[in-house]
Amino acid sequence: MESQSQLEVSNSEQGTTFIKTCFNGINTLTGIGILSIPYAVSQGGWLSFILLIVFAMMFWYTGLLLQRCMNKHPLIKSYPDIGEVAFGLRGRAMISTFIYIELFLVAVELLILEGDNLEKLFPHMNFKIGSLRIEGKSGFVVLAALVILPTTWLRSLGALAYVSLGGVMVSIVLIGCVVWVGEIDGVGFHESGQLVNWEGLTTAVSLFAFCYCAHGVMPTLINSMNDRSQFGKVLIVCFVASTIIYGTIAVLGYAMFGDYLMSQITLNLPSKKISTKLAIYSTIINPFTKYAVLITPIANAIEEKWLLCKRKPIAILVRTTILVSTVLMALFMPFFGYVMAFIGAFFSVTISLLFPCICYLKMNKAARQFGLELIVIIVILFVGIFIGILGTYLSVRHIVNHMKLCS
Repeated sequence: MESQSQLEVSNSEQGTTFIKTCFNGINTLTGIGILSIPYAVSQGGWLSFILLIVFAMMFWYTGLLLQRCMNKHPLIKSYPDIGEVAFGLRGRAMISTFIYIELFLVAVELLILEGDNLEKLFPHMNFKIGSLRIEGKSGFVVLAALVILPTTWLRSLGALAYVSLGGVMVSIVLIGCVVWVGEIDGVGFHESGQLVNWEGLTTAVSLFAFCYCAHGVMPTLINSMNDRSQFGKVLIVCFVASTIIYGTIAVLGYAMFGDYLMSQITLNLPSKKISTKLAIYSTIINPFTKYAVLITPIANAIEEKWLLCKRKPIAILVRTTILVSTVLMALFMPFFGYVMAFIGAFFSVTISLLFPCICYLKMNKAARQFGLELIVIIVILFVGIFIGILGTYLSVRHIVNHMKLCS
């Protein structure tokens, strides 16, 4: 694939500001993982919460490695460019494939999320289009896609920053609603949970990896900034803020529902409470703020490959086609938690842990000399390989078993 520059900037003043980049970054990091992080802790037990912090540090460090790779070659505009500089066209093709499949699957998850929560809000609603009858969840997936569609036509990350601000606010509202349900609506925080659950630890780790899988978008953010040197500070702000958000809702959710947590915490909340409805409404809004940011790298890659696609009508058609394909996937495989674990174990670990380390070592000879930096990178590689193999196997097994039960 050709270089997919996320935002063509003719001068520094046209780039995205530090604050706007922070909003885009936090919005990308605190995605749908915020709903499943309590479930992840319930799978691993209280001690697995430590791994959330460890993962935040590892993923922050590999984000820093990506920035260093881009600084070493200023003409690099995208993650696939890094792969090409490090390993030639094969490196570009491999990284491109992983990134675009991951972003595509995360976009699918957003639509599954919409279907699940709207069905909980309106459990007996069906849709009819002529003689065709669409059951509640599938109909809600299609309806959500139609509402999201106009946001995908925005091509500027500066404009999308305002949408991202809404996503950050939605995450804060969701936490407030969970606190309200526990404290005011009488659910309480009485579940002790398990200290450690070895059987579910791999699933927990895979979900933690999913929560920090923003590396496919990071070169986009770096390249869009009017001052790329500020991205190191952006990383710190984004990872600290997202870890605080994740940690808060994980502790609250596990203390409320313990081992009975479902794949999305909103599905555990009492149905008829106003706070629950507000939480679900905020969850429903969330994909509208994130979907466009996720598919922008895919659309830009297509536009860079075929210059004709840069024309606005064709660009709109490209983005619409991507959305339609994610709708079809969401209808075919609506298993939110298991798909998320698979994405985390296979794609997120590979793109966000393994590729940054490998590319950095290849591009920087000094980093291959024995020292603290090399030791840290080797540890991250071993951890990533272990989680990737075991987590992928278990998540695929769960998906296959679930599909057999549904059939």
